[in-house]
Amino acid sequence: MIPQRVKEGTPLAAPPVYTLRGVGKTYARRSLVALEGVNLDLPRGSFSSVIGSSGCGKSTLLKIMAGLISPSAGSVILADRPVLGPRRDIGMMFQQATLFPWLTTIDNILLPIRIRDGRAAARDKAADAMALLDLVGLRGFDKAYPAELSGGMAQRAAICRMLITEPAVLLLDEPFSALDELVRDFMNMELQRICLEREATAFLVTHSIAEAVILSDTVFVMGARPGRVIEAVTIDLPRPRTLDMVTSPAFGRYVTHIRNLLSTGSQS
Repeated sequence: MIPQRVKEGTPLAAPPVYTLRGVGKTYARRSLVALEGVNLDLPRGSFSSVIGSSGCGKSTLLKIMAGLISPSAGSVILADRPVLGPRRDIGMMFQQATLFPWLTTIDNILLPIRIRDGRAAARDKAADAMALLDLVGLRGFDKAYPAELSGGMAQRAAICRMLITEPAVLLLDEPFSALDELVRDFMNMELQRICLEREATAFLVTHSIAEAVILSDTVFVMGARPGRVIEAVTIDLPRPRTLDMVTSPAFGRYVTHIRNLLSTGSQS
């Protein structure tokens, strides 16, 4: 059975760390409506994802949540404070690792600390960076340069760089889309493990229904432009999730339900 539709604004068991109310975004002197009336609650420690057709406003929504662009309407609240620009408690990861080729792995990880707080602060965080390398399975690669890392290893280093600032929320813009399918599956399981171990609150933009279902507690399905949430689908699968679950009948029902929503939403 597919869970009933979760109405926007429905009280959640865990308190939300991130709250969006009536968020909209217009461009071209308000002639192009990219987002309209988006309401989201992200409970602390949850993993959520947003999925929708190309051009529905997913990346715009993520940039607003990151404080990279301002909404034209509505409010964005993180940890009881409005998001008015980039913040230290927001971690973001992009489709490419974007490591600096002239820096070693550990120096790339410590770069945000060095930029914000100086060399001494970065040195003080070196032990934390090494612990993160252990967490993602990169022990022994701290002195390696990006050219010496595989695509999956580079993305794991990028995860460490995101986590070193101890953000309250992780915003993920299709971080593994450039990897081949086997590596992507492995990295998704690694991401889940890291989020569970650190009790992180994560929000993922993806084009993959299967990826959204295997990782998420809630999948927010967006309709075509103007982008808006047409349904929040609760994924009731036990954690930790495993790749074997993709063959289960319950997993198949979630995938079918979300695919039908996307098909209906793209025609609206």
